[in-house]
Amino acid sequence: MAEPGMEPEPGPEAVTAEAVLRELRLFELRCEGEEVPDKLVELCLSHGLGPVALANELLAFVTSKDLDLQLTPEGLDAFEHEVLAKRGGRGRRGRDERRGLLHDIHSLQELLHEEQEDELLDAYTTPSKGSQKRSNSTPETPRPKRAPSSRSPYGLFSPSSFSPSVTPSQKYSSRGGRGEVVASFGSVQGPAWRGRGGCAVRTFGCPEHSLSKPYKFMFQKALDVREALAERVEELGEVLRRHHGLDTFSSAVLPAQEPVTVLGQIGCDGNGKLNAHSVLLLGDREHSGGAQVPLDLSELPEYSLFPGQVVALEGTNSTGRRMVVTKLYEGVPLPFHTPTEPMAGQRLVLVACGPFTPSDSVAFEPLSDLLELVARDRPDVCVLLGPFLDAKHEQVESCQLLSPFSDVFRLCLRTIIEGTRSAGCQLVLVPSLRDVSHDFVYPQPPFPFQDLPKEDRARVLLVPEPCTLDIDGVVFGLTSTDLLFHMGAEEISSSSGVSDRFTRILRHILTQRSFYPLYPPSEELNVDFEALAAFAALPVTPDVLVTPSELRFFIKDVLGCVCINPGRLTKGQAGGTYGRLLLRRDGDRTGDRDGDRTGDRTGDNPGDNPGDNPAENPGDNPRDSPGAAPRSSPCVAAQVVRI
Repeated sequence: MAEPGMEPEPGPEAVTAEAVLRELRLFELRCEGEEVPDKLVELCLSHGLGPVALANELLAFVTSKDLDLQLTPEGLDAFEHEVLAKRGGRGRRGRDERRGLLHDIHSLQELLHEEQEDELLDAYTTPSKGSQKRSNSTPETPRPKRAPSSRSPYGLFSPSSFSPSVTPSQKYSSRGGRGEVVASFGSVQGPAWRGRGGCAVRTFGCPEHSLSKPYKFMFQKALDVREALAERVEELGEVLRRHHGLDTFSSAVLPAQEPVTVLGQIGCDGNGKLNAHSVLLLGDREHSGGAQVPLDLSELPEYSLFPGQVVALEGTNSTGRRMVVTKLYEGVPLPFHTPTEPMAGQRLVLVACGPFTPSDSVAFEPLSDLLELVARDRPDVCVLLGPFLDAKHEQVESCQLLSPFSDVFRLCLRTIIEGTRSAGCQLVLVPSLRDVSHDFVYPQPPFPFQDLPKEDRARVLLVPEPCTLDIDGVVFGLTSTDLLFHMGAEEISSSSGVSDRFTRILRHILTQRSFYPLYPPSEELNVDFEALAAFAALPVTPDVLVTPSELRFFIKDVLGCVCINPGRLTKGQAGGTYGRLLLRRDGDRTGDRDGDRTGDRTGDNPGDNPGDNPAENPGDNPRDSPGAAPRSSPCVAAQVVRI
């Protein structure tokens, strides 16, 4: 009861159409249509606002958007989606109503419990690019009042279709050019693109040299990173010294009037992109003590450089503060693997890289189409590279999938395994750092899949990223990381003739003997450098190198290695491409092919003037003896095909 002489404190104003319209008239806001007042009352009740608060929010919205003062139903819809949805919707209504009230122990515990739930959800959701969390609704796709229960992982993969209970991508369904061959290598036609069965697939090399289980990461010490980088420089430096017949290396920072040969790693003098005027040489530890010196490339007519590249240079450093480079010694690739047993007939290998869903839908239609191709062509080996559930997918980023990512992912793998069972092919699954439910570290361990059916354990191989595979004696290098895009953004080159950027980058990968030689790495990667040195080095030069990329698909022969970018199975909302390769290892073939042989040099060593065929320069390739015939690749044909 109020004390005598004091007015009782007014309670909260009731939400009625008259009260809301009265507040709007204070700001000269008018309503157009009979349904607008009812809509305003609905907004108040739905979002826990009083008439005054709603009028203030509407005035701010109309003013910031420079809209008419006449309120329309369409304008209120936009206001709700752009402003009120960010306030937390219905879940915060009760909390807003209790803000001005006194609390007892029970109400305080309830508030604390609600705040802890919000903090826990925030910790497990993916942050959007802006400062606020991305709203689950847009004006084009308003927030449903209740999500359908069929959007569970079991609804994603029904027996008859891979499409969930959402609208499939119209652009993907209406795509053209299905089955069109967009890139080819070799001249095999017709029935040859069929599998024969009975293929042996395993990881290449000793099991202890392959990443087979998860490991602890994010515990790197700066000293350990430095040690891993220094060991790589010393190892490749010794290879360059022996191959080019160099006596010894000199210090990169001591003044020298006469030409000297130095060893080190290419770096940049700032945080920007590498260019011809910002190139540094980070000297090796033994001869230069890790000191750095700027490089003058004006005397070098042809070069191709990227950050992290281990190089041997010849030049003069008269002042000790800048080295004028006159010669760049080219890197040396590893030898090829020599199998001991013959291949029993030809082998067909199908290669596809995710995403396996269009960007505007969670329907797995592209994956369904791919499994139909596997059942039709019956390849001997089917290699699928992630992402299988893409972290960059719109509905994954906004957390619109109600089921846990791991459940959806496991059902996706189970469906792939069951869908390839009838074809009897060997199935190889390579993870990706874009797989939302897997460890975000490079190198990446294989997928954990303990409930793999016993009948499929002999034919399903879960491998790390990256990995080296042995398919009946043919060595495949597999990586799902877009190293072409990462290195292409950092590489600089100068050439007097026609120069192919893809060929230059692929040559760097082979001559630097690493699946990822770029340092510093792209910001998209979380690299563990000790694991990188142990598990991402090339053990041999692969016969086939599979490097999926967002860049345009291609098939190239680089230094005797067939390099293929099969593209991605989906490109946004449209269909993408996949690759298929025909392997045959026998003695009745010559080295001539009808495909795109790009064994041309890219100016890494401008003084040698090498030719198009690596075998014409036997000194450049330790795998070929002088006068030997050109090596014949076991990959006799390859194609990139539209899904």
